[in-house]
Formats: sequence, structure tokens, C-alpha cells
Amino acid sequence: MTFVVTDNCILCKYTDCVEVCPVDCFYEGPNFLVIDPDECIDCALCEPECPANAIFSEDEVPKGQEMFTQLNEELAQKWPNITEMKEQMPEAAKWDGVEGKIQYLER
Repeated sequence: MTFVVTDNCILCKYTDCVEVCPVDCFYEGPNFLVIDPDECIDCALCEPECPANAIFSEDEVPKGQEMFTQLNEELAQKWPNITEMKEQMPEAAKWDGVEGKIQYLER
């Protein structure tokens, strides 16, 4: 099993989760983070660290967001690895909790 970054990370991109990951399985896009399922060791350290509550175990991804499991796998192969905490996106607080942000995902 793996953990999955979902919709609420888009346009927020808090990186608190990156700091605690023991295997550096996060990858960074322009306005979203993903977890490489092949590298994730299911330690669950990242989930409580996400201020946006955007990380879920694979079997607990919210209904309607199942596509993020495949999206994490796909984009982790394309984006660069991130291993250190960075500032969140400038308007993260404004976007935190907004539903249906998939349309804003920049690949």
C-alpha cells in the first residue's frame, strides 16, 4: 500500500510532508506534490503533517478522487524529487479547502 496526494494539495503545495519522509518519495510539480508509490514505504509519517489534509492511504482516498492514485504514479516519473521543505504557494490559505481543483493542476 502507498499514500496518495489528492486534490487539496493543488495550489497549496505545503511541503511539511517532505520534511518527515524517511525515503524521499515526494516529487514536485509547479503547483502540486505527488508520492511515488514504488518508493513509499507506508510509514504514515506524512499524512498528519499535511496542513491541507491532502494525503490519504491508498485505500482511504476520498470518493471521487480515486484518479489521484494513478496521477501520483504517473507524475512521480516526470517531476523532480523534493527532499527539503519550501514555502507553500502564495495563496495557499485561500485555496485550502476549495473543492474540484484538478482543473488547475499544472503538469
